[in-house]
Amino acid sequence: MAKGILGRKLGMTQIWSEDGQLVPVSVVEAGPCTITQVKTAEKEGYSAIQIGFGSKKAKNTPKAIQNHVKKAVQNADSFPRVFCEVRDVSGEATLGQPIRCDIFEVGEKVFVRGTSKGKGFQGGVKRHGFHGGRKTHGSKFHRSTGSVGAGTYPGRVIKGKKLPGHMGAKTAVAKNLTIVKVDPDENLLYIKGAIPGPNQGIVYIYSKG
Repeated sequence: MAKGILGRKLGMTQIWSEDGQLVPVSVVEAGPCTITQVKTAEKEGYSAIQIGFGSKKAKNTPKAIQNHVKKAVQNADSFPRVFCEVRDVSGEATLGQPIRCDIFEVGEKVFVRGTSKGKGFQGGVKRHGFHGGRKTHGSKFHRSTGSVGAGTYPGRVIKGKKLPGHMGAKTAVAKNLTIVKVDPDENLLYIKGAIPGPNQGIVYIYSKG
């Protein structure tokens, strides 16, 4: 069974495990999310649920989204801020049903998808791990990219060449991370290791069943 939930990364800390090991964990405010749409194989061609997370005032929410989720949202003054789709969900799913962090268990392996931290324009050494040139006296080649193409054929820089440019701010997935602790009272998940994105960034936590 596929499971998924949207959350907000709060930061990193460390907790003690039962065997006395100090474990670095990322803390995520996971949910509660609301099922805003139920897709079926008969109507849409595949089975899935759409979930919404966060809160946004009605005056800041487009009318199209308000009409889309009005049957699932009880409070007409607040609407979900972000949405995501979870496919291949087994069991009964109803419109407006809440999804909480207790759908996951301690020790379960999950995937975490988020947007990596943006680092702006960076050179080849930081962006791609280029070695650079010598640092010795007389050298004029330190952190440059060096030659990037032939002077004859094809006489241009080929597509996909590793060059300086904008770094980060891309979708990244951390795979097979272990859930160390589940706190349903505070809607918190403690996930071993680092996850993509800055603090307060939106992440999608899911398992493939």
